[in-house]
Amino acid sequence: MAIESTMLALGTPAPQFALPDPATGDTVKLDDLTGAALVVTFICNHCPYVQHVAAGLAELGRDLTAQGVAMVAISSNDITSHPQDGPEQMAAEARRHGWTFPYLYDETQDVARAFSAACTPDTFVFDGERRLVYRGQLDDSRPRNGLPVTAADVRAAVEAVLAGRVVDPNQRPSIGCGIKWR
Repeated sequence: MAIESTMLALGTPAPQFALPDPATGDTVKLDDLTGAALVVTFICNHCPYVQHVAAGLAELGRDLTAQGVAMVAISSNDITSHPQDGPEQMAAEARRHGWTFPYLYDETQDVARAFSAACTPDTFVFDGERRLVYRGQLDDSRPRNGLPVTAADVRAAVEAVLAGRVVDPNQRPSIGCGIKWR
């Protein structure tokens, strides 16, 4: 069953976190992610909505790095019920898709709760002061709707931040698999 984003209030400060990156063994903290903006997306390995956008996430990550924007992905699924979303599989998934951004494991699910993340993918854009300026869908593409994955909504928000403009507050929630809570 597909679930929509809960749409955390714009202006909310980015929640602090320190999470492991299974691919590198490093712990990544919010404060480590420097740049003019920050994109945080909650994903997992098994979700067909995430699989649908995986190549688009890889492209987005490369483009954002070139623009001086930080990006990170977080998996918060319970691996007792969904072992395919575990750390070893996360590292393999990141390699398979060529993700250049950290893909972090939120074992306690505390970070997902702090962000009010509800589904995968669920994407958040923060400005240089780490205040929420966008939350919701990557773009209008969904599995089986035939639209290309462009990450247009996230890209528009990032472009507005970089240009010093206000991000359009008319934002559409993401839709995807619900986070697998314990």
